[in-house]
Amino acid sequence: MENSVSFKNINKIAIPAIIAGIAEPLISLTDIAVIGNVDENSIEALAAAGIVGSFLSAIIWIVAQTKTAISAIVSQHLGANRLHAVKTLIPQAIAFNFIFSLVIYATTAFFARAIFSAYNAEGLILQYSEDYYQIRALGYPLTLVTFAIFGVFRGLQNTLWAMKCSLTGAAVNIVLDYLLVYGVDGLIPPLHLKGAAYASLAAQGTMLVMALWFFFKKTPFHLKLSFNINPRMRGLLIMAANLFIRTAALNFAIYLANAYATDYGKNYIAAQSILMNIWLFFSFFIDGYANAGNAIGGKLLGAHDYKNLWELSKKISKYAVLIALILMGLCALFYDQIGLLFNKEASVLAIFSSVFWIVLLMQPVNAIAFMFDGIFKGLGEAKYLRNVLLVATFLGFTPTLLISDHFGLKLYGIWIAFFVWMLIRSSTLVIYFRRKYLHKDV
Repeated sequence: MENSVSFKNINKIAIPAIIAGIAEPLISLTDIAVIGNVDENSIEALAAAGIVGSFLSAIIWIVAQTKTAISAIVSQHLGANRLHAVKTLIPQAIAFNFIFSLVIYATTAFFARAIFSAYNAEGLILQYSEDYYQIRALGYPLTLVTFAIFGVFRGLQNTLWAMKCSLTGAAVNIVLDYLLVYGVDGLIPPLHLKGAAYASLAAQGTMLVMALWFFFKKTPFHLKLSFNINPRMRGLLIMAANLFIRTAALNFAIYLANAYATDYGKNYIAAQSILMNIWLFFSFFIDGYANAGNAIGGKLLGAHDYKNLWELSKKISKYAVLIALILMGLCALFYDQIGLLFNKEASVLAIFSSVFWIVLLMQPVNAIAFMFDGIFKGLGEAKYLRNVLLVATFLGFTPTLLISDHFGLKLYGIWIAFFVWMLIRSSTLVIYFRRKYLHKDV
């Protein structure tokens, strides 16, 4: 098991995971960039795309935690040479994701106007948000089934297949974004914000078809349902439920940030939409090493190889911080030009530029938090991750945001609150991991 934590093996999982990971926020960033440059009501359209994108991410992150649970269980059984024990579990978990996604669609699509009113959206922004969401929400079943299959791939120590699916989906989205939002003279009428939603839907469908192909051709699993519930299903659902709660707390922080930004005015929520999507892009980029930690960590735990587990944590943290510093440097170099990619309004750009430095400054802290998040998920430590997020959100982020709002700091306050949030997450995970696994007997 020595070579499991070699530079080559870590990057064999991490690099495709990085590319696959950034494809998802790249879809949202493309939507934001294309929509933010339309001629008609660009600020309102950008604000709506940001609000809906935030809500969609929140829902998908929460309900897609079965992907992480599947990955942890598959990798642990792979390490213990017992994959046969989870063969009936995989189709049951995928079916669960599909049914759950239909329930989420049915409940949220009906209450779309009320949901986005809760984000303080009104008037044209509210109307755009509702229209955009009604189309994007059709993608829930496509995305959640795809994510469950990606969890299987990661558990098998393979992120290359997910990368190929995600890159193809991103390419489809970029091409269709331009064709459908702006239209083609005499061929396709400009669909504005709805065009971006249809482009995203097509991208999600493409990824699912490709994921299914890899699943049937390359893995030892199938989709034949057994009505005898696999005994590991209970553990998977408990792990997923803890991760649901954790991710709900995470997204409560993002919701609160967007609700306050919307309340400050349309220029503020437009700038916040750009900042949040860049932050998410960075997060997914760095998260590739967290995926390596998730997959390899679960396998090492299954093999009871605690020495290499500790080495793994040190190595992937070092690589992730290096990636974060490179991203910080590139963004600092093109500081003023980055905002222009997403919007040309001087008032929006002024707000963006005044706050962007805080987003950059927190990246090394984010890297450490994401690394240990990934390792802990692979180890099945979902309960501890849940507790950390609850503390960070309700005793760190929320009080900081409320105090900052009281003193009129606006977007500065929102991102200072996020910085506090990430400091709590990173420090608690490092301390707990060190105490539990540094001197554990091999």
